[in-house]
Amino acid sequence: MEIKGSNYLQDKGNKVRSPFWVLVEKEITAAIHSWKFIILTTLISLIFIASVYVSLESLGKIRDLVGGEKFHLYLRLFTASELSLPPFYIFLSFLSPLLGITLGFDAINSERSGGTLISLLSQPIYRDSVLLSKFLAPIILIAILFLSITFLLIGVVILLTGLPISPAEFIRIFLFIFITVLYVSFWLGFGILSSIIFQQPSTSALFCIGGWLFLIVFYPFFINLFIGTFYKGLMSVNEKEFMEVTHNILTLQRLSPSQLYNDATTTLLTPTIRSLGPLSLEQTYGAIPSELSIENSVIIVFPQITALIAVSISFFAFCYYKFMRQEIKG
Repeated sequence: MEIKGSNYLQDKGNKVRSPFWVLVEKEITAAIHSWKFIILTTLISLIFIASVYVSLESLGKIRDLVGGEKFHLYLRLFTASELSLPPFYIFLSFLSPLLGITLGFDAINSERSGGTLISLLSQPIYRDSVLLSKFLAPIILIAILFLSITFLLIGVVILLTGLPISPAEFIRIFLFIFITVLYVSFWLGFGILSSIIFQQPSTSALFCIGGWLFLIVFYPFFINLFIGTFYKGLMSVNEKEFMEVTHNILTLQRLSPSQLYNDATTTLLTPTIRSLGPLSLEQTYGAIPSELSIENSVIIVFPQITALIAVSISFFAFCYYKFMRQEIKG
């Protein structure tokens, strides 16, 4: 391999390759061969298979609706639940952050402590290419993972039931995967930021797990505690005050990325949802019980999608700022 400047690599076949994509391939290969990624991928796949099993079991109870317009078998793969098993998207809101954290918490500090980071940066490679590859490679891997699992199981369901997937269902499922990748990207940025700030991977792992527990478990608990303490007589107020208080509570809940993810995925996977906020009696009276189009569903969840994109980009920008200003010692 012959090095030509700092932007391109040229092999014996005269094929020009950017060092950045070489780094991306290296990161993807390292992630695929890591046991932590294999274990989490297996766990998510098993949960998805269990959700599909629940959906197919419930199919026999509603077989008379197969010919109806309101029956969406392939959306039910993600939303069907039983008393012992919540919907698949609820599982993802809880477990998929661990996938992003696992791929990011030791991205920088493990190479720094192992002495490979200084060797890597001594090559004709831009420093920002190293950081960007730490982001892009896991995102590509996560997208391929969810696309593969989803399309594989959709194919299995088609073979079992003989029912084709409609274009509307396909688009909604694709948007669901896109939002899931955005959600995992937020936690990936959180993990990479901790790997830049802390010197030891164990410290950054504890910090990431603490942040995950706070946002997923303790923050909703504190919100419910706040509601129970300050809004005990919520049901006795008039409609206007009730709408205002409910709006404030929803605003507090949506400071958590998991709530943003749940709002967006629930709306996209359930076409009958027409609003994510409280509705007055005037708004509900006379409403036509019809399904929303894909465009209208996207309009409803556009603030949630924008917020997830903005937070993910903000984490990357802060990681870029910290990493570019850090001193890398041998």
